[in-house]
Amino acid sequence: MIITRTFYREVVQTSLGVGLVIVSIVGVVRLVRLLSDAADGEIPVDSILMLLGLKIVFFLDLIIPIVVYVALLMVISRWMRDSEMVVMQACGISLGRLLRASVPLMLVVTAIVAAVSLYLAPKASAWSEQILEDFKNQEELGGIAPGIFHESRSGIVYFVERLGVEANTLYGVFVYRADPEQDTVVVAHKGYQYIDEATGDRFLVLESGWRYEGRPGAADYGVMEFATYALRIRQRQVVKAVVGVKSRPTQELMGLTDQRSFAEFHWRFSKPLVVPVLILFAISFGYLDVRKGQLSRLLWGLGLFFLYNNALGYGHALLRRGDVTPETGLWAVHVVFLALAGYMFIRRDANRGLLPRWRRA
Repeated sequence: MIITRTFYREVVQTSLGVGLVIVSIVGVVRLVRLLSDAADGEIPVDSILMLLGLKIVFFLDLIIPIVVYVALLMVISRWMRDSEMVVMQACGISLGRLLRASVPLMLVVTAIVAAVSLYLAPKASAWSEQILEDFKNQEELGGIAPGIFHESRSGIVYFVERLGVEANTLYGVFVYRADPEQDTVVVAHKGYQYIDEATGDRFLVLESGWRYEGRPGAADYGVMEFATYALRIRQRQVVKAVVGVKSRPTQELMGLTDQRSFAEFHWRFSKPLVVPVLILFAISFGYLDVRKGQLSRLLWGLGLFFLYNNALGYGHALLRRGDVTPETGLWAVHVVFLALAGYMFIRRDANRGLLPRWRRA
């Protein structure tokens, strides 16, 4: 049917535009946070883009429903503004017909959100935790960025002017180490990391530089020029990250009995159910009086979405604390909003206001 194909085409095109905007906003916000953490030495500089991509994947089960919801609101609102809906109604195409046309879209989006919530999001979270764990367990030079002073956990301060084109090569190296007896400063033109195959120890090998030793304020500083100088890098204590419930596979959560795992299991399965409720709301809100304007529809629709999402988040928080059961904390919220969406849809299908106190469109 021509109208159905047009409906799908416009929803998909609008979803791509809305999705690009929302992902860009989320990406910029998360990128600022990651850059701040990288500057503090909390995350590896060379993994910022990877961590950003994984974080966006983790939020996809929240982004996709709101993208489709806003796209539906915009498409139906535009059809109302241009009187296309009036023409379709005059041709016998009712609101129920439009809902039936939305069923394939509803099933596809629900399946995608379910795949993200049950599989992709935990995978992305686990991968992010693995990157951070590897960074915490790597040697002290792993987090050095050129042009920034970096203090290792063992108290050694490093500074590198630039990184070489060759892998593992540093230029303009400055090293400062404070000991109870004396302070040591080493500057070198070039440096690289070296692993002793016999012992497994890792060294920072410096070339063409100077070494200064002594106490601050004393006149007996020792100065030594060297062609090659090897500085042993202290290994960090191996850190074994505790895998959080958000990073555990869904099938693994089924066998766990603690409250957080129990809440996470129900939370993942509840996310796909948001899609049919939102689509029902979008079709109902899209039919608001054209005189109210498109902005009014979007504001009412977004307000209801945030109310729905916050109610689910609050129920999930109570469920994690063990204050409520899944039936009252999550599933009851879906039932209430599904009933409200169904009620609004029935009234709009009968060409009445969304709620009894609202004036007829």
